[in-house]
Amino acid sequence: MNPRDRLLECAFRLAWATTRHAPATAAERVLESAADRLWRQRGAAVRQLESNLLRAVPGSSEVELRELSRRAMRSYFRYWHEAFLLPSWSHQRIVDTVVTSNEEQFRRRFEEGGGGIIALPHMGNWDLAGAWACLTGMPVTTVAERLRPERLYDAFVSYRTTLGMEVKPLTGGTNPLTELRGALRRGRLVCLVADRDLSKSGVEVELLGEAARMPTGPAALARMTGAPLVALTSEYRGPLLRLDFGSVIDVQPGKEGVRTMTQETADFFSAAIRRAPQDWHMLQPVFSADTASRPR
Repeated sequence: MNPRDRLLECAFRLAWATTRHAPATAAERVLESAADRLWRQRGAAVRQLESNLLRAVPGSSEVELRELSRRAMRSYFRYWHEAFLLPSWSHQRIVDTVVTSNEEQFRRRFEEGGGGIIALPHMGNWDLAGAWACLTGMPVTTVAERLRPERLYDAFVSYRTTLGMEVKPLTGGTNPLTELRGALRRGRLVCLVADRDLSKSGVEVELLGEAARMPTGPAALARMTGAPLVALTSEYRGPLLRLDFGSVIDVQPGKEGVRTMTQETADFFSAAIRRAPQDWHMLQPVFSADTASRPR
């Protein structure tokens, strides 16, 4: 293991131990302070975050955008704090921390059999959403990008497994699409983070009024299997996490149908991000204008 990977692993394990064993209020202050410190440094990730947020709040002044990015960094660190704590939370606390809207249509379709598919953005707390789903009768299967070092990836897989999730690797294993189709046949809920195209084989859609590439996996999987597909977003409401379910997306034929379904997902994401931009934790390039000059 090279020194950088060793340092990264140690940092995550230290944060994991500290947040789980320190008093909650003390850990919150430490992480909020760390978020503010990174925000003040305004490194490349924070600058990219601000560039992304400007699409959600066009016309914002520099002062307004800086304040929004500060709140977004605090929200992002809240996500990590909760992620580290989740394995120690009781099942009742996890369920009680989540509130939902428009859940009934999707849950009814899911309970008919054949599983279900949820596409979600890097927003709010997707780990808490997954844990909630597992505890309320919708066991989750998801795909995770392999982290470096490998032991850090293994730690995250183990952590999510303790929450009731089944995690398949994006690369380095069997075909993830085959794995996900199998999960649907077993009546599981496939959850895919879908606001950033990691495979470089996505389609260009309009996100927040601007061209962006999004993965087609959720739409393609729904078309192949007939499982119901919805977009889902999450945002913080005080101490609670609110999950907003979109309507079930109708399956459309052909490649253009997949693009249409992905655009419908992007439209739902856009509305939620505009409503709660501080909870969109997108610190990487996602818009075509930002990725055009980068090597693919």
